[in-house]
Amino acid sequence: MTMHHRVLIAGAGPVGMVAAANLVRQGVPVTVLEANANLTDESRASTFHPPTLDMLKELGAAQPLIAQGLIAPQFQYRNKRDGLIAQFDFGAIADATAHPYRLQCEQSRLTRILLDRLRDQENFDIVFSSTVRDVAQTAQGVEVTVERNGRREIETGRFLIGADGARSETRGALGIAFEGFTWPERFLVVSTPFDFHRVIRDLVRVNYVADPQRWHFLLQTPDAWRIMFPVRADESDERALSRDFAQALMAELVPGIDGYEIIHLTLYRVHQRVATTFRKGRAFLIGDAAHINNPLGGMGMNGGIHDAINLTERLAAVWRGASPDSELDRFDKQRRLVIQEYVERQSIQNKKNLESAGNEFRDRLIEIAASPQKARDYLLAVSMISSLKRAQELG
Repeated sequence: MTMHHRVLIAGAGPVGMVAAANLVRQGVPVTVLEANANLTDESRASTFHPPTLDMLKELGAAQPLIAQGLIAPQFQYRNKRDGLIAQFDFGAIADATAHPYRLQCEQSRLTRILLDRLRDQENFDIVFSSTVRDVAQTAQGVEVTVERNGRREIETGRFLIGADGARSETRGALGIAFEGFTWPERFLVVSTPFDFHRVIRDLVRVNYVADPQRWHFLLQTPDAWRIMFPVRADESDERALSRDFAQALMAELVPGIDGYEIIHLTLYRVHQRVATTFRKGRAFLIGDAAHINNPLGGMGMNGGIHDAINLTERLAAVWRGASPDSELDRFDKQRRLVIQEYVERQSIQNKKNLESAGNEFRDRLIEIAASPQKARDYLLAVSMISSLKRAQELG
């Protein structure tokens, strides 16, 4: 069997497509294997952090994405008792990023922007309806068994990148454990076109509302507001997905307002898990295939894109012969530890903060917001700039 001179990428979500774009940009031929028949339309993640936008700028994708999204220079913390607690402005870290704001935009828009840029590139190919079923490795490369139209075929390449999501077939085929836990509650996301700016004073586009019984967040996207609520373990899926249940939750947002137009409901279980390794020979895991966390803080997709850039920069250097194969070990060393130290820990803390019943979290936020240096440090952390700096420090 002739070994194809290319990198195989399982998954055409935002993480896989960023990996493909960065490799093609550096002259490395790529084939993307996507299980679905087309790019997904699911919105899923909708927050792009400042350093992620900096990375996308290098791929020529930041400006078209910004044109389709909503710029959010501030974010707020509130609680149901006091109202607004603290507001933070990314302008305080404008010296650390070319994009001192969050961008609210559905991830499906990014994948289409990248595909439009890549589809005519000589070094790019994408094959839909192709699910990874097995992976074998040789001294020269990988042999990936793909199920396609009811048949199994072999795709070969020098390297394989698994970016095929939380239920990664690639991770399973490689026999890599996915350690961690599942939260007992589920998260319900309600989408509505209602204009909350009209009824909540001084509201911004990203807002977190703490409450020990039923916290929530409100995020504005180009087409709708997305409101997330926790759903207790004793509340059935059937009840949680009913319009009556959603309307009851929404009625708690603004006194005197109910009967919202609801355009979409999504209920999902929430996990905190990290693969035991991000590299196995010539195969790698990135994004949700490598790590998953609760969505509070928007670190999942962003962390995955950071994985993709970290790995593909090294992979391109190895491909060109500019770096030894051992350079690829640094990807696992840097990204796995940073995911454990920052993304998992911070996202767990974000959830605990919103569940806080006392004044400690409120008082700490007020103190941070009142100090320019503390506010700057906080913004560097929540924007994920600090985690990228930490990765570089790991060598």
